[in-house]
Amino acid sequence: MQETAVRDVPPALGNPALARRLAGRRPAVFLDYDGVLSPIVERPEDAVISESMRTVVRDLATRVPVCVVTGRDRGVAQRLMGVDDLAVAGSHGFDIWTPTRGSLSDAYVARYTDLVAEVTERLRDDTRGIPGAHVESKRASVAVHYRLVDPADRDRIAATVRSVLDDYAGRLKLTPGKMVYELGPNVDWNKGKAVLYLIDVLGLDGDDVVPLYLGDDITDEYAFRALRDRGIGILVGDPDDPEVANRTTAAHYALASVDDVERFLATLT
Repeated sequence: MQETAVRDVPPALGNPALARRLAGRRPAVFLDYDGVLSPIVERPEDAVISESMRTVVRDLATRVPVCVVTGRDRGVAQRLMGVDDLAVAGSHGFDIWTPTRGSLSDAYVARYTDLVAEVTERLRDDTRGIPGAHVESKRASVAVHYRLVDPADRDRIAATVRSVLDDYAGRLKLTPGKMVYELGPNVDWNKGKAVLYLIDVLGLDGDDVVPLYLGDDITDEYAFRALRDRGIGILVGDPDDPEVANRTTAAHYALASVDDVERFLATLT
């Protein structure tokens, strides 16, 4: 599949080619949370959506389908957004809930509760002596954040994660992100498959609907690829940001910042 250097991806704001693709069709909007609806912050619990962004998202959701697809725990994402009436796929799409049908994944997630709890406890023990390390427990996965870890100690975090993966070989998979390692059940599922599932479940597969996915992280590339030939992927990120600069992407368009996301969603509204 063709990918483009981030610096060469055309902007989404004010782009007549994008406007033509949307003309006469109803958008269905899928949004990552961190880095899209809220800026990336040092402490994950501080990533609270702004009042203006919340208003724009709420207004948009009264007009077109809006779904949040995030690596966050579903309940945490809903709490940080202060919005509880949108479809949400948490834990990279593993934990799916919609306002009309409730949870679509509780029974499936329950199969891995003991495994996730066991791995969470192991990671907390193994990282306890590393200043700045933060282990975030989720319903369907566990994340090890190292943004606040001294660069000299980050190899210790990587070694700890490798050791856990070796000890649980075949049972866990690693999902890397921006200054975070996410460990979850080794199942063939990701944000792209979650988006395609939601398109089907929510009846958004008609020719009059065009799915849009906005994301900033490597994990969002699964969704960009899934929609490459049937929707529109929009990468959120400044090409001068070292966490983005050297990447390629399957996204069609780009927005430079969370502020640009807010402006773009307002134009859709």
